[in-house]
Amino acid sequence: MASGVPEHEVWGAADAVLARGERPTVERVRMELGRGSPARVGQLLEQWWEQLAQRMKGHALLPELPGEVAQAFAEAWRLALSHAGTTAEAALAEQQNTFFAAQTELTQERKLWEIALAAAQTEVAEGVSKLAQAELQLAERQGLLDQLAAEVADVRQQRDHLTGQLERRQAELDGLRADHAATQAHVRTVEDRAHQQVDQARQEMKALGQQHERARREHAKQIAESKTQREALQAALQTAEQAAAHRAGQVSALEATIANWPHLPPAASTRARRKTTIQGATKTSRPARPRRKT
Repeated sequence: MASGVPEHEVWGAADAVLARGERPTVERVRMELGRGSPARVGQLLEQWWEQLAQRMKGHALLPELPGEVAQAFAEAWRLALSHAGTTAEAALAEQQNTFFAAQTELTQERKLWEIALAAAQTEVAEGVSKLAQAELQLAERQGLLDQLAAEVADVRQQRDHLTGQLERRQAELDGLRADHAATQAHVRTVEDRAHQQVDQARQEMKALGQQHERARREHAKQIAESKTQREALQAALQTAEQAAAHRAGQVSALEATIANWPHLPPAASTRARRKTTIQGATKTSRPARPRRKT
Protein backbone atom coordinates (compact mmCIF):
# COMPACT_ATOMS: atom_id res chain seq x y z
CA MET A 1 0.00 0.00 0.00
CA ALA A 2 1.10 3.68 -0.07
CA SER A 3 2.90 5.62 2.73
CA GLY A 4 -0.18 5.98 4.86
CA VAL A 5 0.47 2.89 7.09
CA PRO A 6 -0.43 3.73 10.74
CA GLU A 7 2.49 3.76 13.19
CA HIS A 8 0.79 1.48 15.70
CA GLU A 9 0.50 -1.26 13.05
CA VAL A 10 4.20 -0.93 12.26
CA TRP A 11 5.13 -1.02 15.96
CA GLY A 12 2.84 -4.02 16.52
CA ALA A 13 4.47 -5.85 13.63
CA ALA A 14 7.94 -5.03 15.07
CA ASP A 15 6.90 -6.34 18.51
CA ALA A 16 5.64 -9.53 16.83
CA VAL A 17 8.96 -10.00 15.03
CA LEU A 18 10.89 -9.35 18.26
CA ALA A 19 8.63 -11.78 20.16
CA ARG A 20 9.63 -14.53 17.69
CA GLY A 21 13.27 -13.90 18.65
CA GLU A 22 14.10 -12.19 15.36
CA ARG A 23 15.57 -8.78 14.76
CA PRO A 24 12.94 -6.36 13.48
CA THR A 25 14.03 -5.16 10.03
CA VAL A 26 12.24 -3.21 7.37
CA GLU A 27 11.68 -6.26 5.18
CA ARG A 28 10.52 -8.46 8.06
CA VAL A 29 8.13 -5.82 9.35
CA ARG A 30 6.77 -5.31 5.81
CA MET A 31 6.35 -9.07 5.46
CA GLU A 32 4.58 -9.13 8.84
CA LEU A 33 2.29 -6.29 7.75
CA GLY A 34 1.86 -7.48 4.17
CA ARG A 35 2.01 -3.87 2.97
CA GLY A 36 3.79 -0.55 3.39
CA SER A 37 6.59 1.27 1.59
CA PRO A 38 10.23 0.77 2.71
CA ALA A 39 10.67 4.47 3.50
CA ARG A 40 7.55 4.67 5.69
CA VAL A 41 8.27 1.40 7.49
CA GLY A 42 11.97 2.38 8.07
CA GLN A 43 10.97 5.78 9.54
CA LEU A 44 8.43 4.22 11.90
CA LEU A 45 10.84 1.44 12.79
CA GLU A 46 13.37 4.05 14.03
CA GLN A 47 10.63 5.50 16.23
CA TRP A 48 9.92 1.96 17.48
CA TRP A 49 13.58 1.54 18.56
CA GLU A 50 13.40 4.83 20.45
CA GLN A 51 10.20 3.75 22.12
CA LEU A 52 11.78 0.41 22.93
CA ALA A 53 14.60 2.21 24.81
CA GLN A 54 12.06 4.26 26.74
CA ARG A 55 10.14 1.14 27.62
CA MET A 56 13.31 -0.56 28.81
CA LYS A 57 14.13 2.45 31.05
CA GLY A 58 10.69 2.14 32.52
CA HIS A 59 11.44 -1.42 33.51
CA ALA A 60 14.69 -0.24 35.18
CA LEU A 61 12.70 2.07 37.48
CA LEU A 62 10.89 -0.86 39.04
CA PRO A 63 10.94 -1.23 42.88
CA GLU A 64 14.10 -2.61 44.44
CA LEU A 65 14.57 -6.26 43.70
CA PRO A 66 16.71 -8.90 45.35
CA GLY A 67 20.39 -8.65 44.47
CA GLU A 68 20.63 -11.63 42.22
CA VAL A 69 17.42 -10.73 40.38
CA ALA A 70 18.52 -7.12 40.03
CA GLN A 71 21.92 -8.22 38.77
CA ALA A 72 20.36 -10.66 36.30
CA PHE A 73 17.91 -8.02 35.17
CA ALA A 74 20.74 -5.48 34.76
CA GLU A 75 22.79 -8.00 32.80
CA ALA A 76 19.74 -8.72 30.62
CA TRP A 77 19.20 -5.03 30.20
CA ARG A 78 22.82 -4.52 29.17
CA LEU A 79 22.65 -7.34 26.70
CA ALA A 80 19.36 -5.97 25.37
CA LEU A 81 20.87 -2.51 24.98
CA SER A 82 23.95 -3.97 23.30
CA HIS A 83 21.78 -6.09 21.06
CA ALA A 84 19.50 -3.16 20.41
CA GLY A 85 22.47 -0.99 19.49
CA THR A 86 23.84 -3.60 17.16
CA THR A 87 20.40 -4.14 15.72
CA ALA A 88 19.89 -0.41 15.40
CA GLU A 89 23.22 0.01 13.61
CA ALA A 90 22.39 -2.90 11.33
CA ALA A 91 18.89 -1.50 10.74
CA LEU A 92 20.39 1.93 10.12
CA ALA A 93 22.88 0.44 7.66
CA GLU A 94 20.08 -1.50 6.00
CA GLN A 95 17.93 1.57 5.99
CA GLN A 96 20.78 3.57 4.49
CA ASN A 97 21.23 0.91 1.87
CA THR A 98 17.50 0.96 1.26
CA PHE A 99 17.52 4.74 1.03
CA PHE A 100 20.51 4.62 -1.33
CA ALA A 101 18.76 2.02 -3.52
CA ALA A 102 15.61 4.09 -3.40
CA GLN A 103 17.60 7.23 -4.23
CA THR A 104 19.32 5.43 -7.09
CA GLU A 105 15.97 4.17 -8.26
CA LEU A 106 14.50 7.66 -7.94
CA THR A 107 17.44 9.09 -9.87
CA GLN A 108 16.93 6.57 -12.63
CA GLU A 109 13.24 7.23 -12.56
CA ARG A 110 13.93 10.98 -12.64
CA LYS A 111 16.14 10.53 -15.69
CA LEU A 112 13.49 8.38 -17.28
CA TRP A 113 10.87 10.98 -16.39
CA GLU A 114 13.09 13.75 -17.80
CA ILE A 115 13.50 11.77 -21.02
CA ALA A 116 9.77 11.06 -21.06
CA LEU A 117 9.08 14.73 -20.28
CA ALA A 118 11.31 15.84 -23.14
CA ALA A 119 9.62 13.36 -25.44
CA ALA A 120 6.27 14.50 -24.11
CA GLN A 121 7.22 18.15 -24.66
CA THR A 122 8.27 17.28 -28.20
CA GLU A 123 5.02 15.41 -28.70
CA VAL A 124 3.15 18.34 -27.17
CA ALA A 125 4.86 20.73 -29.58
CA GLU A 126 4.07 18.42 -32.45
CA GLY A 127 0.56 18.06 -31.06
CA VAL A 128 0.20 21.84 -30.87
CA SER A 129 1.36 22.13 -34.47
CA LYS A 130 -0.94 19.35 -35.50
CA LEU A 131 -3.71 20.95 -33.46
CA ALA A 132 -3.20 24.24 -35.28
CA GLN A 133 -3.29 22.41 -38.60
CA ALA A 134 -6.32 20.46 -37.42
CA GLU A 135 -8.03 23.70 -36.34
CA LEU A 136 -7.25 25.20 -39.76
CA GLN A 137 -8.58 22.08 -41.46
CA LEU A 138 -11.54 22.14 -39.09
CA ALA A 139 -12.27 25.75 -40.07
CA GLU A 140 -12.05 24.76 -43.74
CA ARG A 141 -14.22 21.73 -43.10
CA GLN A 142 -16.64 23.92 -41.17
CA GLY A 143 -16.84 26.26 -44.14
CA LEU A 144 -17.45 23.31 -46.43
CA LEU A 145 -19.97 21.97 -43.95
CA ASP A 146 -21.80 25.31 -43.88
CA GLN A 147 -21.76 25.38 -47.67
CA LEU A 148 -23.03 21.80 -47.79
CA ALA A 149 -25.71 22.70 -45.23
CA ALA A 150 -26.82 25.60 -47.44
CA GLU A 151 -26.82 23.30 -50.47
CA VAL A 152 -28.75 20.68 -48.51
CA ALA A 153 -31.30 23.33 -47.48
CA ASP A 154 -31.58 24.41 -51.12
CA VAL A 155 -31.92 20.80 -52.26
CA ARG A 156 -34.57 20.18 -49.60
CA GLN A 157 -36.46 23.27 -50.76
CA GLN A 158 -36.24 22.06 -54.34
CA ARG A 159 -37.31 18.60 -53.19
CA ASP A 160 -40.34 20.07 -51.39
CA HIS A 161 -41.19 22.11 -54.49
CA LEU A 162 -40.79 19.08 -56.73
CA THR A 163 -42.80 17.00 -54.27
CA GLY A 164 -45.62 19.55 -54.47
CA GLN A 165 -45.44 19.51 -58.25
CA LEU A 166 -45.37 15.72 -58.21
CA GLU A 167 -48.45 15.62 -55.98
CA ARG A 168 -50.24 18.04 -58.30
CA ARG A 169 -49.16 16.02 -61.33
CA GLN A 170 -50.30 12.87 -59.55
CA ALA A 171 -53.70 14.44 -58.87
CA GLU A 172 -53.92 15.54 -62.51
CA LEU A 173 -52.85 12.05 -63.58
CA ASP A 174 -55.52 10.52 -61.37
CA GLY A 175 -58.07 12.88 -62.93
CA LEU A 176 -56.83 11.99 -66.40
CA ARG A 177 -56.99 8.32 -65.54
CA ALA A 178 -60.56 8.76 -64.33
CA ASP A 179 -61.40 10.71 -67.50
CA HIS A 180 -59.63 8.07 -69.57
CA ALA A 181 -61.60 5.34 -67.83
CA ALA A 182 -64.84 7.25 -68.46
CA THR A 183 -63.77 7.87 -72.07
CA GLN A 184 -62.95 4.19 -72.52
CA ALA A 185 -66.34 3.26 -71.09
CA HIS A 186 -67.99 5.77 -73.46
CA VAL A 187 -65.88 4.47 -76.35
CA ARG A 188 -66.87 0.91 -75.50
CA THR A 189 -70.52 2.00 -75.40
CA VAL A 190 -70.13 3.84 -78.72
CA GLU A 191 -68.27 0.86 -80.20
CA ASP A 192 -71.01 -1.50 -79.04
CA ARG A 193 -73.63 0.85 -80.46
CA ALA A 194 -71.59 1.19 -83.67
CA HIS A 195 -71.26 -2.59 -83.92
CA GLN A 196 -75.00 -2.86 -83.48
CA GLN A 197 -75.53 -0.16 -86.10
CA VAL A 198 -73.04 -1.86 -88.42
CA ASP A 199 -74.82 -5.17 -87.96
CA GLN A 200 -78.14 -3.43 -88.58
CA ALA A 201 -76.66 -1.64 -91.61
CA ARG A 202 -75.33 -4.95 -92.88
CA GLN A 203 -78.74 -6.50 -92.50
CA GLU A 204 -80.30 -3.47 -94.21
CA MET A 205 -77.66 -3.64 -96.97
CA LYS A 206 -78.39 -7.30 -97.35
CA ALA A 207 -82.13 -6.54 -97.54
CA LEU A 208 -81.45 -3.68 -99.97
CA GLY A 209 -79.25 -6.00 -102.01
CA GLN A 210 -82.06 -8.49 -102.14
CA GLN A 211 -84.52 -5.70 -103.06
CA HIS A 212 -82.08 -4.43 -105.67
CA GLU A 213 -81.74 -7.91 -107.06
CA ARG A 214 -85.50 -8.27 -107.20
CA ALA A 215 -85.82 -4.79 -108.76
CA ARG A 216 -83.11 -5.66 -111.26
CA ARG A 217 -84.87 -8.83 -112.16
CA GLU A 218 -88.20 -7.02 -112.46
CA HIS A 219 -86.55 -4.26 -114.51
CA ALA A 220 -84.96 -6.85 -116.76
CA LYS A 221 -88.34 -8.53 -117.05
CA GLN A 222 -89.99 -5.18 -117.85
CA ILE A 223 -87.27 -4.41 -120.35
CA ALA A 224 -87.86 -7.77 -121.96
CA GLU A 225 -91.61 -7.17 -121.98
CA SER A 226 -91.11 -3.62 -123.30
CA LYS A 227 -88.87 -4.98 -126.02
CA THR A 228 -91.51 -7.52 -126.95
CA GLN A 229 -94.21 -4.87 -126.89
CA ARG A 230 -92.03 -2.50 -128.88
CA GLU A 231 -91.41 -5.18 -131.49
CA ALA A 232 -95.15 -5.90 -131.60
CA LEU A 233 -95.91 -2.19 -131.86
CA GLN A 234 -93.31 -1.78 -134.57
CA ALA A 235 -94.90 -4.67 -136.46
CA ALA A 236 -98.37 -3.20 -135.88
CA LEU A 237 -97.08 0.20 -136.94
CA GLN A 238 -95.60 -1.23 -140.08
CA THR A 239 -98.88 -3.01 -140.81
CA ALA A 240 -100.83 0.17 -140.05
CA GLU A 241 -98.53 2.20 -142.26
CA GLN A 242 -99.02 -0.31 -145.05
CA ALA A 243 -102.75 -0.20 -144.46
CA ALA A 244 -102.70 3.58 -144.37
CA ALA A 245 -100.80 3.69 -147.66
CA HIS A 246 -103.31 1.31 -149.12
CA ARG A 247 -106.16 3.42 -147.73
CA ALA A 248 -104.53 6.55 -149.04
CA GLY A 249 -104.53 5.01 -152.50
CA GLN A 250 -108.11 4.12 -152.11
CA VAL A 251 -108.95 7.61 -150.90
CA SER A 252 -107.15 9.09 -153.86
CA ALA A 253 -109.13 6.85 -156.15
CA LEU A 254 -112.35 7.73 -154.36
CA GLU A 255 -111.61 11.41 -154.59
CA ALA A 256 -111.01 11.03 -158.29
CA THR A 257 -114.28 9.16 -158.63
CA ILE A 258 -116.12 11.86 -156.68
CA ALA A 259 -114.55 14.47 -158.84
CA ASN A 260 -115.86 12.73 -161.91
CA TRP A 261 -119.25 12.00 -160.27
CA PRO A 262 -121.51 14.34 -162.36
CA HIS A 263 -120.16 13.05 -165.66
CA LEU A 264 -120.85 9.38 -164.89
CA PRO A 265 -123.97 7.61 -166.26
CA PRO A 266 -126.63 6.53 -163.76
CA ALA A 267 -125.49 2.97 -163.54
CA ALA A 268 -121.92 4.02 -163.00
CA SER A 269 -123.06 6.63 -160.55
CA THR A 270 -124.91 4.07 -158.59
CA ARG A 271 -121.88 1.77 -158.48
CA ALA A 272 -119.69 4.67 -157.56
CA ARG A 273 -122.02 5.70 -154.79
CA ARG A 274 -122.13 2.17 -153.46
CA LYS A 275 -118.39 1.89 -153.61
CA THR A 276 -118.07 5.14 -151.79
CA THR A 277 -120.48 3.96 -149.14
CA ILE A 278 -118.56 0.70 -148.71
CA GLN A 279 -115.24 2.51 -148.49
CA GLY A 280 -116.69 4.91 -145.92
CA ALA A 281 -117.95 2.05 -143.85
CA THR A 282 -114.60 0.29 -144.15
CA LYS A 283 -112.77 3.46 -143.14
CA THR A 284 -115.06 3.94 -140.19
CA SER A 285 -114.62 0.37 -138.95
CA ARG A 286 -110.77 0.39 -139.24
CA PRO A 287 -109.20 -0.05 -135.78
CA ALA A 288 -107.43 2.95 -134.18
CA ARG A 289 -103.67 3.08 -134.16
CA PRO A 290 -102.37 1.87 -130.77
CA ARG A 291 -100.54 4.50 -128.60
CA ARG A 292 -96.86 3.81 -128.23
CA LYS A 293 -95.65 3.23 -124.69
CA THR A 294 -92.82 5.34 -123.46
